[in-house]
Amino acid sequence: MRASARLERDVVCQCPSALAGVRVCWARACRLLLLVALMSTSWLVRAEDRISVSHATVSVRSGADPGTFVDAQFDFELPLSLREAVDHGMALYFVIELEVSRGRWYWFDKRLLDDSIEYRLSFSPLTRQYRLARGALAQPFDSLDQALATMRRVTQWRVADATLFAGGKTWGQIRMRLDTSMLPKPFQVNALTDPDWVLASDWFRLALSSDNPP
Repeated sequence: MRASARLERDVVCQCPSALAGVRVCWARACRLLLLVALMSTSWLVRAEDRISVSHATVSVRSGADPGTFVDAQFDFELPLSLREAVDHGMALYFVIELEVSRGRWYWFDKRLLDDSIEYRLSFSPLTRQYRLARGALAQPFDSLDQALATMRRVTQWRVADATLFAGGKTWGQIRMRLDTSMLPKPFQVNALTDPDWVLASDWFRLALSSDNPP
């Protein structure tokens, strides 16, 4: 035991530069890993912040046209690479998703509603117009910015009857995202590595108007 201890001490004394080099390499590796982690985190934050929700409200209306209605405003700019993709004939699909749940003290929240709006954004080289389709309805626009302005705003979206928020602690949330599953296969791969193709907002809690039942 003593002989091995002396041998280890002699090696350390004889090779101080080697040990220092190992320490330097280890420190550099740690700094590199930390930098990669920070870059990855910032990339995810930027991707999620590409779309923001300015406001989103839900109101219950009675009378001649009763029901539960949602209004929302989304803010985002389409990256240049996606603009070019649309101009070259690729259609982009955006989805606005809505969830309404009711709290239960004895179990998980109960999901009352899952609803969505799907947009198809495309360009027609024959008419030189952009088209924004929602279901079977399509609207032409002279510019891409006009189509995006329409897509950013949701007005009086009827999601249920007037009893949706009646009784219990009921809450809703909304978000908007680019549906990358609808892209051609090569671009689905690009969406995994290129942040330009990652467009999504965080879930945003709906504000209840004053005329909602408690």
